[in-house]
Amino acid sequence: MATKTRGNTHECKYCGKFFELLSVYKKHERTHTGVKTFSCKHCNKYFSHSSARKRHERTHTGVRPYICKHCKKGFIQASDCQRHERTHTGVKPYLCKHCKRCFGRSRDCKDHERTHTGAKPYSCNHCDKCFSQSSNCKRHERTHTGVKAYPCKHCKRRFSRLSYCRQHEERHADNMTSVLKV
Repeated sequence: MATKTRGNTHECKYCGKFFELLSVYKKHERTHTGVKTFSCKHCNKYFSHSSARKRHERTHTGVRPYICKHCKKGFIQASDCQRHERTHTGVKPYLCKHCKRCFGRSRDCKDHERTHTGAKPYSCNHCDKCFSQSSNCKRHERTHTGVKAYPCKHCKRRFSRLSYCRQHEERHADNMTSVLKV
């Protein structure tokens, strides 16, 4: 066996964590090895955990088993539903360590905390610029690659930012409105 045991536990050879159940250890080990043995029934995508595969397969089937108590909107995973429900209740469980501001999403709190620390963990793959948020880094990298990921719904034009695309699409809507008024 690839694990050391201590009593009834199995030690991960990669990070040293201990697990009581061998099955839980095996699942954990795949986070280190990247082995992906579970394949989607609908496409060629593979996953390291069966739960991730099941969640992915719902994108094909449209099954949304987690329903918001407030508006009946369906979600693929429970955590997305819980996060959405907080938009109705106003609950903001994530607290900034520096100024005590509250957030509904953990990621938003972490992004905000970096405004206090000045940390910029995301670096551009093309130059020396660093960013506090992943989305800002990705947006910046498109200035190097020229990728325009956002197509207009009305014409063939493409945009590097969603906000630019939406602004452009509004012009189409304005033009349609003025044609209808004539």
